Amino acid sequence: MFSFLAFVLPSGPQAADVLEPAATIELPSVKGRIDHFGVDLKRQRLFVAALGNDTLEVVDLKPGRRERSLGGFGEPQGVLYLPEFNRIFVANGSANRVDILDGTSLTRIKAVEGLNDADNVRYDAGERTVYVGYGNGALRALDPATGDSSGDIRLAGHPESFQLEARGTRIFVNVPPAPHIAVVDRTKRAVVATWDVPGAESNYPMALDESGRRLFVGARKPAVLLVYDIDSGKVVAKQAIGGDTDDIFFDPKRKRLYVICGAGRIDIVRQDDPDHYSMESTVRTAPRARTGLFVPEEGQLYVAAPAIGTSPARLLTYRLR
Repeated sequence: MFSFLAFVLPSGPQAADVLEPAATIELPSVKGRIDHFGVDLKRQRLFVAALGNDTLEVVDLKPGRRERSLGGFGEPQGVLYLPEFNRIFVANGSANRVDILDGTSLTRIKAVEGLNDADNVRYDAGERTVYVGYGNGALRALDPATGDSSGDIRLAGHPESFQLEARGTRIFVNVPPAPHIAVVDRTKRAVVATWDVPGAESNYPMALDESGRRLFVGARKPAVLLVYDIDSGKVVAKQAIGGDTDDIFFDPKRKRLYVICGAGRIDIVRQDDPDHYSMESTVRTAPRARTGLFVPEEGQLYVAAPAIGTSPARLLTYRLR
């Protein structure tokens, strides 16, 4: 049985005691929706998919400013930087391709065409394989060195966020049109199970705590966090969250989840134990700020705030406490 925790604003720690505002980095002239991020830890750079602007924004975190704005994309959505190959993979939703960029010159060295609505991108370091969610239901496997395809894993609908086990062979995939979570065995290149999304729809973001054997899924209808036991596939907890979430991150050190919500807030959910969760705090951000990136190596959380009215596009930076 799972416990449903009704939503109330927290009466515990103040928001700044959990997430301390650290900096704001402007993204001049960037219009429209902003999607997902990639990070280059060595050079301290963020790569931001400015979907509505058809650009990839390169942010230098040392001085805290945008370094370059790269054009020529078509609704970029997912971004992945691979330091081993010094390559940036950019999934383009409307251009129906994945662009591969050199990490130093930032020039395009290859385009993988024919990937309709290319979306999220992940890397299997053990097998040296890049996975791209795309189309009406597939994960495409790419060679990270050459960009060559090694085939598709078919799904029941367009995939949103997905997460890979590091010590196992499974990929957990949000498939909102189904609606379910597809469990893929990447050695078999096939779906081996599907898990329901009970009482909810629009399951978009996802985070994985492999050591704790828990999968976290954000739904929008209603706005709820679902917690799955990855051994049984059962929901063990539910927690009400803010509306329009598109990114969720698990912080194993602090036993927290950071839920970025387009309703203009970050919900910080505390893991009391693997089956019990509570709202620790809520941080106000900006309207439609629903994507970001948690960088545990830096102890930082970045949130993208799109341009609205007279407010320019910007990155909101928070230091974890």
